[in-house]
Amino acid sequence: MSSGMKTKRNRWRSVATVGLGAIAATWSGGLWWRQVSAAPHQGQDGDPPVLRFAVPTGAPLSAIARELEAAGAIRSALALRLWLEWQNRMAGQPKVLQAGTYDLSLGWSLAEVVAAMQRSRSSEVRVTIPEGWNLQDIGQRLAAQGGFSNEAFQAAARNPQTWQTYTWLPPDLTSLEGYLFPDTYQLPAGNLTPEAAIGILLRRFEEVGLPMYQTYRQRTADPLSLHEWVTLASIVEKESVLDSERRTIAGVFTERLQRGMRLEADPTVEYALGVRQTKEQPLTLAQVRTESPYNTYLVAGLPPGPIAAPGKASLAATSDPEPTEYLYFMARYDGSHIFSRTLAEHERAIAQVEAQLQNRN
Repeated sequence: MSSGMKTKRNRWRSVATVGLGAIAATWSGGLWWRQVSAAPHQGQDGDPPVLRFAVPTGAPLSAIARELEAAGAIRSALALRLWLEWQNRMAGQPKVLQAGTYDLSLGWSLAEVVAAMQRSRSSEVRVTIPEGWNLQDIGQRLAAQGGFSNEAFQAAARNPQTWQTYTWLPPDLTSLEGYLFPDTYQLPAGNLTPEAAIGILLRRFEEVGLPMYQTYRQRTADPLSLHEWVTLASIVEKESVLDSERRTIAGVFTERLQRGMRLEADPTVEYALGVRQTKEQPLTLAQVRTESPYNTYLVAGLPPGPIAAPGKASLAATSDPEPTEYLYFMARYDGSHIFSRTLAEHERAIAQVEAQLQNRN
C-alpha cells in the first residue's frame, strides 16, 4: 500500500474519531441538561412542596443561584446561570431575576422557576388578610383584587373539590372557614381565580399552622383534633385583643371544656346571626337565646367548626393555654378583660363595666 493511501486513511480515521467524540459530547451534554433543568420533585409521589424564597434588592446572581440550589428549588446553580446567559444572548439585553418574595413549587422546572422570578413585581398586588376574619370578609377583600366575585369565592370555599388535594384537611369538611391563613400576600393582579387564591392561603396554613398542630399533638396527653384545635383557636382569636391575655383566655375556655361547662362565647352568637356587637349595640337576650349549633350559650362543647381565621398567636395560645382557676371574663371595651373565678365575681365585673360605660356616656 502506498504511503499516500495510508495518510488519507489515517486522516479519515481521525475525522471519524473527532466526529464520534462530538456526538458523544453533545449527547452527554444534553443528558446533563435534562437532569439539571428538571423539577426537583419530578417523579415523586404527592403534591410538590412549595418553597417561599426571598430575593433581596441588589443580590448577586451567583448568590441567588447558590441559595436556590441549597434550598432545593433548582437542581444546579450552574444550570441557572447558563440558562440566564443563553437568555441574554438570545434577547440581546440583560434578563435578570426580580427582587421580591416568591412561592416556588418544587414541581417546577428550571425554566419555570426563572420565569416566575423574572415576572415584574408591578404585576402583583399586596393583600393583607387580618386575623379573625371569616370567609365573607376574606372573600370581599380578595374579590376586590383578584378579578372574581365574592359569590364565586364563597362557592369555591364550600366546594370540597377545591381542597381535595389537601389531604391533611379533615375528611368531612364542608367549608374552609378557619383554614385560610391570615397573613400578607403578594398576589397576581387581576388574573387570579378563587381556587388559586384559596390554594395560596391554604398552603400558608400548611406551612405555618400545620407544624404548630403537630407539635401540640406530640406534647399533649389528650390533644384536640385538628378541627377542634382550629375551632377553639378561632374563638380565642375573636375574644382576644391583647396578646398578654391570649393564653389566659385560652386557659379559661380549656378549663370550661374540661369541666363540661358551656363556653358562652359572644363571638359564636355573632357568627351564628351574622352580626357584630358594639358597646353601643351589645347582643340582646333574645339574640343570645337564638337556637344554632354555633351558639355556645345553648350548646355544650365546641361549635361545629371555626368561626374565623385564627392567627399564629391564637394557635400558639390554644396549643399552650395558661393553667388557670378563672372560669369567666368580662370585656372592658378597651381591649382588656376582667377575669373571675366564680359567677358572683363575674356578675360584679359585669356591673363594674356597665357602670363605667354609663359614666362615660
